[in-house]
Amino acid sequence: MPQALPGGIPTEPATRPRRRWLRRLLLLPLWLLLFTVLQVVALRFVDPPFSAFMAIRQVEAWMQGEGGYRIAHDWRDLEDMAPSLPVALIAAEDQNFAIHSGFDLRAIEQARKRNERGGRLRGGSTISQQLAKNLFLWQGSSPPSRWLRKGVETWYTVLLEALWPKRRILEVYANVAEFGDGVYGAQAAARTFFGRDASALGTAQSARLAAVLPSPKRYSAANPGPYVQRRTRAIERNMRQIGGTSYVDALD
Repeated sequence: MPQALPGGIPTEPATRPRRRWLRRLLLLPLWLLLFTVLQVVALRFVDPPFSAFMAIRQVEAWMQGEGGYRIAHDWRDLEDMAPSLPVALIAAEDQNFAIHSGFDLRAIEQARKRNERGGRLRGGSTISQQLAKNLFLWQGSSPPSRWLRKGVETWYTVLLEALWPKRRILEVYANVAEFGDGVYGAQAAARTFFGRDASALGTAQSARLAAVLPSPKRYSAANPGPYVQRRTRAIERNMRQIGGTSYVDALD
């Protein structure tokens, strides 16, 4: 029976506050899932001013004493970019972008076999997966962090594919992808490396920007080495093979 305070006023059993906290703890995952859904829905219509990767890079610079460091980023709608740029991104990163649902199992298996043979490591992530990571997550270094990030990345990828049209996924990716240290998005990359707007990029320049995406801090679009030059030519061939700008025009 409940204990009573002086005057006969009963007190609440000690177990009730614990039960309330337990219920709240059990509901926390549901609230987190709801938050992520609302987050993705909102960003379908609102252009994100920055990504998680941008914020983390800026904080890292401040912590390293680089007080004057600034992220280069300037949003451009897909219609305000050269048509060759989104085609180059697809040709370089995800040629099945139009038909998969966020995960390209064949590309993942091909990447696994290629990596087992040795040589330059390549992943099988789709544009949707890369956007989920760049926009919402972090770069994990330890195995537990990587596995946790991969799980959350999978969830965000499912949400992006379910709630956004393909053109929106491509548009946001083109605006948050890192093309150089602190250089994010097509417009900032075009201005930084070629001194022109993203709308004025040529086919070769678009392909060169896409060529550095695997390691934008290692490779340079402004001063391409042999690897970037070879990859640029390969991307240009792939652009023609997938149909050029008609590929993007056919996206939903």
